[in-house]
Amino acid sequence: MHRQIEAKIVNPLLGDTIELPKYATSGSAALDLRACITESVTIPSGGRHLFPSGLAFNMKDPNIVAMIASRSGLALKHGVRAHPGVIDSDYHGELGILIHNDGQEPFTVNSGDRIAQLLFQPIVKVDLDYVDSFSNNTERGAGGFGHTGTK
Repeated sequence: MHRQIEAKIVNPLLGDTIELPKYATSGSAALDLRACITESVTIPSGGRHLFPSGLAFNMKDPNIVAMIASRSGLALKHGVRAHPGVIDSDYHGELGILIHNDGQEPFTVNSGDRIAQLLFQPIVKVDLDYVDSFSNNTERGAGGFGHTGTK
């Protein structure tokens, strides 16, 4: 199912010299986001940089959230990841993409490089009901990290 979401270009580079976000294949779940910059940026090992996307969104539906995710190829090949981000339906400003370089070498981002992915998801809002104990017990209970075994 496709939903209409308004996307506003807030940087003239986007759509002119930098390709608009699109799904890479018919089975892609997320749009590729590109660095909307005029000059290359080198991120040192251990460093981070906030890149403009050139886009703002109007989701028009409080039951949709946009989420920024890393591109797996950048993470595997270069140790570069996008900081996960949540874009609320009522945020209409330019989307920023925070990139971390966890690799051993400096990493250069050029204008128009695909640096992250944008995924739109339905959300469920809940009302919290504070209690002294839970009404049902589970096999796992309060067991934390590694509690279910190593296999």
